[in-house]
Amino acid sequence: MVKKLFLSLIITTIYNITYGQTYNSFYGSIVSNVSSTNIVNDLTTFENYGVKEVGTIALTNAENWITSHYTTLGYTNIELQEFTYSAGTSNNIIVTKIGTVYPDTYVIVDAHYDTIQGTGTNDNGSGTVLLMELARLLKNVNTEYSIKFIHFSGEEDGLVGSQYYVNNTVNPENIDIRVVFNIDEVGGVNGLTNNIIVCEEDRSNPPQNNSESSVFTTILANCIELYSTLDTEISFAYSSDYIPFENNGEIITGLYEKNESPYAHTTNDLLVNMDANYLFEVTKGALGALMEFSVASEVLAVDDFPISSSILIYPNPNKGVFNIKLDPSISNDVDFKIYDILGKLVYKQILKLRLTQINLSHLGDGVYLSVIESNGSKITKKIIID
Repeated sequence: MVKKLFLSLIITTIYNITYGQTYNSFYGSIVSNVSSTNIVNDLTTFENYGVKEVGTIALTNAENWITSHYTTLGYTNIELQEFTYSAGTSNNIIVTKIGTVYPDTYVIVDAHYDTIQGTGTNDNGSGTVLLMELARLLKNVNTEYSIKFIHFSGEEDGLVGSQYYVNNTVNPENIDIRVVFNIDEVGGVNGLTNNIIVCEEDRSNPPQNNSESSVFTTILANCIELYSTLDTEISFAYSSDYIPFENNGEIITGLYEKNESPYAHTTNDLLVNMDANYLFEVTKGALGALMEFSVASEVLAVDDFPISSSILIYPNPNKGVFNIKLDPSISNDVDFKIYDILGKLVYKQILKLRLTQINLSHLGDGVYLSVIESNGSKITKKIIID
C-alpha cells in the first residue's frame, strides 16, 4: 500500500498541469494494422455461439474459442480462474504479457464475455473482440509495463467474475495495478451517426483516486483522437467490471458507446444492429491508449543495434552523476533521453563526445529508463538514483 500511495502522489504531482500526448509514429504503425475483417469475423463467431449465460454450453464454447485465440497467437501465460455462484460455474480468462522494465506492475484491460437474454454481440461481444485484436497486435511489441488481458464472466449477474478476481487474486497477491482499462458495449447503433466515444473516469466517493483516474482518462481521450477518427466525451464510470477495482482503491478508466444501444439484453443485440466501422475506430483508439498506458516500443533484434554492448553508463546506481562512455566504433551522434516511471521525458541530450558526464541528481531517487538512439537504432538501459 505504501508503494501505491507513493506512485499516486507522483502521478498527482506531475499531472496537475494539463497532460497531452503527441502522435507517436511507431504507435501509428501498429494501429494501422487493426483489421476490420477480423472484427467482423470475430463478432460473427461470437454471435453464432448464442446466448452465453453462465451455466450454458454456449458460454463454455465461447470460453474455449477465446482461449484458443490466445494460444494460437503464441501466448503461454493463460489462466482460467474458476468461480461458482448461484447461476453456475464459470471462468475468468486471464492472459498475461510480461513487461520488460516493470514486470510486476500491470495495466489491466478487460471486457466481459457473458451475455443475458440474447447473443450480446454488442454487449459485450464488441469488447471481447476488441481485446482479442489488441492482444494480436501487441504480441510482439515491447511494453515496459506488464499487461493483463482479462475476459470476465458473470458480469451480467452483478460483476461476479471481476469481484471474484479482486477478492481472490488482486488482494491476496497484492498485485500492483497501474490502471484498469474497461471495455463494455462499444459497437454503436446501426443507422445513427456514431462518431463519439465516451471515456469514463472515477468520480466516486471516497475520492482518493479520482484525480489519477482523470489523468488516465484524459490520456485515453487524447489517444482516441490521435489514433482514430472519433471525437470523445468524458463522463463517469458505472455498472461494469471496473467497479470492484474502483471500490478496491485502484485507478480506473473505460470506454462506452455514446449512442447507447436500445437492444442490450434482448434477442436483437445482433451484428446487424451495430456499426462495425465504429467498433473498428474504437479499437484503433483503444490500441493507441493501451500502448501509451503500457509504454510500448519497438522490439529490435540484436543485429539491429550492434552498438548495444558499446555503451557504458557508470557508476550505476549512484547519487545522480553518471558517466556515459561510447565505444570509438560509434561514429554518429547519440540521442540520449531519460524517462521516469510514468513514461514522462525528464532529460535529453545529444552525445557527441566519447565520454560525457551528466548530472541527474535533481530528479530525485528512483528507477529511470534511458533510451539511447543512434543511426536509426535504439536500446534501453535502466539507471538508478539512490
